[in-house]
Amino acid sequence: MRPWRQLRPSESLSEIVCALIVVLTFTLAASVVSGGEEGPRAALLGAIGCNAAWGIIDAVLYLMTCVFDRNRHLRFARAVASAPDEAAALATIRSELEPALAPVTASEDREQLYRSILNSLAHGKLPRRTGLKRDDIVGAIGVVCVALAASLTAVLPLVLLFDQPRLALRVSNLLVVVLLFIVGYHWARYVDANPWSAGFGLMGLGLALVAIAILLGG
Repeated sequence: MRPWRQLRPSESLSEIVCALIVVLTFTLAASVVSGGEEGPRAALLGAIGCNAAWGIIDAVLYLMTCVFDRNRHLRFARAVASAPDEAAALATIRSELEPALAPVTASEDREQLYRSILNSLAHGKLPRRTGLKRDDIVGAIGVVCVALAASLTAVLPLVLLFDQPRLALRVSNLLVVVLLFIVGYHWARYVDANPWSAGFGLMGLGLALVAIAILLGG
């Protein structure tokens, strides 16, 4: 089972970006405050705990969103079914779906789809209110896995450069910045953007955070 496959690209990519930013800002801020040789090591370890906690929080929010979206669709179906007449029912369907469908469909096709939905809801069984499902749990596990996997960039330098904590911190910063570029480059495929611009945009954000911390003595 690969729980992260349950997530949409926007969910997994945004979770990675959030985790990387948390690692970068946490390690930099902690090193500025702590100082000394133990500061960077404590910062790196703290970043892992921070991302673990944030991953759990995001997982809970993911579960809440899954239940909310499913029951919002139920509310929509009941609103259509309880409309006083066909015109009101079609208006309800149109207001719900028009913003998403208008840019990519013709008006005639949309109206045909709306009538098909109306007929389906009029002669079919309305969906029931539901709680959590197995796929929701799997997706929540995927959120935690993605957050922890992204934070591993902070662990590797600590393990490989255990006797040089400040160097380990700088290597960790560099790895996070490079990964921000990779994530931005990959994200561009889903939003029809220039991959180089997206990659350098995210990387620039990371470099800006590094520069601020160094100027402050980190």
